Amino acid sequence: MSEVVSGKEGAKQRGKQKAGAKETPADKHAGTTAGKQPKAKPDGGAPRRPSGPARLHQYYREQVVPRLRAELKLDNVMQVPRIRKITVNMGVGEAVADKKVMDAALADLTKITGQKPLITKSRKAIASFKLRAGLAVGAKVTLRGTRMYEFLDRLINIAMPRIRDFRGVSPRAFDGQGNYTLGVKEQIIFPEIQYDQVDQVRGMDITITTTARDDRHGRALLEAFSFPFRK
Repeated sequence: MSEVVSGKEGAKQRGKQKAGAKETPADKHAGTTAGKQPKAKPDGGAPRRPSGPARLHQYYREQVVPRLRAELKLDNVMQVPRIRKITVNMGVGEAVADKKVMDAALADLTKITGQKPLITKSRKAIASFKLRAGLAVGAKVTLRGTRMYEFLDRLINIAMPRIRDFRGVSPRAFDGQGNYTLGVKEQIIFPEIQYDQVDQVRGMDITITTTARDDRHGRALLEAFSFPFRK
């Protein structure tokens, strides 16, 4: 018959049994991870996604939509034009001879837009430019959503006022369907670029694609965002 042990002697025997039991690999893993939190993996320097709605997006929904609906005499609120996307394109023809130029251009474009650029390659060979098909000759970024509105906010309120002898942009750069394109000669107008770390000055093309049905609606949309058109 088994002897019933209680009190201090029973506690000692149970402690000896636990001490003599072998530790399983699962117990070791549980012991090592019990008081430790898993370390976050490094993101490799990738741009972080913005959290929450952009200031300009809230301004569009609260003030621009009612204003344009009354100004353009639209029956349905869904007919109010809006910005669909913004495309930033930078040509880097010097990268054919020096690949480091492309790396510097990609770094500048990443800082400006907050998004990793896409490398564009030549489609056909041109002997006079010493260009072969498939060579990297530029980079572009397509912005949508919160990043799009944040970039437009910085472009209108910070970057454009830093252009030398700035008197406004041309109102004739629409394509007939409400989309607007402007050229920037220097990337140093953006506050994210440090002038001391720039290897050379580069320009870029910025295309604002809207849902407007004509240039009049497209211009009214951009003017509602205080876009500095030249009078």
